Amino acid sequence: MNRPYNFFMTPKRKWQIFSPLGLVLVGLGLSLTDHAAYLKSQGEPWFWLGTLGLTVVNSGLAFFADGVKNRVVYELRQQQD
Repeated sequence: MNRPYNFFMTPKRKWQIFSPLGLVLVGLGLSLTDHAAYLKSQGEPWFWLGTLGLTVVNSGLAFFADGVKNRVVYELRQQQD
């Protein structure tokens, strides 16, 4: 297959970057959300921290899913060669 190929961001490299980044973001987002729940239980302002935490969780899931997609593309290209 003759496709334009970006040498610097190959599917393998994207997988190696996006999957761990996604896992870190999911953990960070869950920690922020948990801290917001703690603040809520203490009667402190919590809404914006909780919103940020949920946004970071969703971003982490998106990065991880993109990493998995690039892993599949990498393996399919390996089979074709």
